[in-house]
Amino acid sequence: MAGSQGGVGSPHLHRAAHAVHFAFAGRPVLSGVTLRVGPGEVVSLLGANGSGKTTLLRLLLGLLQPASGEVTLNGRCLRRYPRRELARHLAYVPQTHTTPFPYTVRDVVLLGRLPCTGLTHSPSRHDHAVVADILARLGIGALAERRYSEISGGERQLALIARALAQGARTLVLDEPVTGLDYGNQLRFLEHLRALAGAGYAIVKATHHPEHALMASTRVLLLHGGSIIGDGPPQQVVTPDAIAQLYRVRVHAFSAPGARATAFYPADDTRRD
Repeated sequence: MAGSQGGVGSPHLHRAAHAVHFAFAGRPVLSGVTLRVGPGEVVSLLGANGSGKTTLLRLLLGLLQPASGEVTLNGRCLRRYPRRELARHLAYVPQTHTTPFPYTVRDVVLLGRLPCTGLTHSPSRHDHAVVADILARLGIGALAERRYSEISGGERQLALIARALAQGARTLVLDEPVTGLDYGNQLRFLEHLRALAGAGYAIVKATHHPEHALMASTRVLLLHGGSIIGDGPPQQVVTPDAIAQLYRVRVHAFSAPGARATAFYPADDTRRD
């Protein structure tokens, strides 16, 4: 993302991938991908397995280096950021997470303060106050002393969001964040993402679900065969024709009057030749 300079927690941070190419074992995975994400945006990467979504996320996180092109934060190449500084700008929320010890929810979220405190310092009173505030904002303050391993899947995902926010990062990267959640928790989690974007966070998430991309995105990128074949407002980009191209199935769209999202249902013959 290219933009004005800002410090930790700045609302002006931008992240971008510019004409990125990436190959694995000589096989092209991404080709000429350009992506810009700014404050207040929820950008969903929609595509089938193997389309390059996770690879693009790993490039945005600095975990992979492109064969050509570059990934920048505030106009500065990611490779020039020390890892600790980068962690104060950028946070990753995985699909699932387990802990090797009987950590409480508070303990897990306090781990997000490590880029600020360092490994050799115990959390300060300020760190505990930051964590308590974040847990309250996400509506899980009552879980602070519960064991992380004993709470529900939806509650764990919120705890992982809380850990990411505790870093002070304003850009969140999520890979299939609702995997394994029941329907109600999926919807509640997506509402939390919308609220975070409303507070000025930049969010990039990968998803398999067209309906989720429609519900909780300001923009959707369609990834197919390692290339972006669509980029724009959800209602303009996520269409039956696009789904047919991405997933090789035929669907019809349904939208109730006044609804902010569209649902899809299979055509009589779902196959797309």
